Amino acid sequence: MTIKNILQRKGSGVIAINSKATVREAVNLMDKHQIGALVIQGAVGSCNGIFTERDVMRALASRDAPILNDTIDTHMTVRPQSIFPDTPVEEAMEIMTERRFRHLPVMAQDQLVGIVSIGDLVNYRIHQTEREAEALKSYIRSG
Repeated sequence: MTIKNILQRKGSGVIAINSKATVREAVNLMDKHQIGALVIQGAVGSCNGIFTERDVMRALASRDAPILNDTIDTHMTVRPQSIFPDTPVEEAMEIMTERRFRHLPVMAQDQLVGIVSIGDLVNYRIHQTEREAEALKSYIRSG
């Protein structure tokens, strides 16, 4: 199973924001959409960075509430790790685990085609395990 399969199931819509928006605007947008990361808009279809819940927490820890008026480009991750649609789910999980990422932009020919979260991948693995268990039960019952 590949990331393309995950995106087909969850959709490839991405919530993006301009790097000159404020941290406050970004937090409000993440809250509104109940997401943990925003892609930073670049040229049409590109990904100039990512701004996540962890970026907010690190900024708050360093300077407290005044960071809410900072622009996102002060705190975002530039050139984030990305993956391809044909990346196996297991490989994406390894990247997230080893590098402690919760979100990975998905790129194809330098174009953003989606974003996956650790929750998306865990949900996939849970459903895969349930399907395998049901197949084994069915095999045992038939045999």
